[in-house]
Amino acid sequence: MPDRAKILMVDDREENLIALEAILSSLDLTPVRARSGEEALKALLSTEFALILLDVRMPGMDGFETAAHIKRRERTRNIPIIFLTVVDSAPDYAFRGYQAGAVDYLTKPFDPWVLRAKVAVFVELYNMNRRLTEQAALLRERLATELPGNGDEPAVLPELSRRLTAVEEELTRVRELARKNGDSPLSGPLSDLGQRIANLRAGFDALS
Repeated sequence: MPDRAKILMVDDREENLIALEAILSSLDLTPVRARSGEEALKALLSTEFALILLDVRMPGMDGFETAAHIKRRERTRNIPIIFLTVVDSAPDYAFRGYQAGAVDYLTKPFDPWVLRAKVAVFVELYNMNRRLTEQAALLRERLATELPGNGDEPAVLPELSRRLTAVEEELTRVRELARKNGDSPLSGPLSDLGQRIANLRAGFDALS
């Protein structure tokens, strides 16, 4: 059973972190708290996260500076970031957020359902990428050790093809969920994942 996806929540106010945990409690994920940008960067050194919920207004290292550090690191640059800030923030905050590498931007007080729906789609996307990576590795291993002259083709390929079909079906479901939620920032990641799945499927077809 794979580990649950982890979400990094960054906010200098404890009550905001508690509220975020409550909103996301119904989702199959593990929330991790960070009370500052420095604490967030430290957590990112040792833990893999599916998504970062990042407050803009924090003392010391603010959200923009924290995001800049995250995007400069090879290991963390591809982790999606959703910025959170109060509704009376400077009008250029949204632009600065996207410029800093955010995939989305929500103002407080935000609709809990909207946040939960967005997080759910990003977690699904993360889990699908993880499963696809595992399936590709398994395919390479099986092809290298079992196929040459062992007569195992009927047992190996159909099994892996069934697993890939499950991922393809899940991608269709996530695409529909993103469309209903109006999540245009997900179009790029979904397109990339779809291309990876198509390439893997082409490999199966060539071997069949």
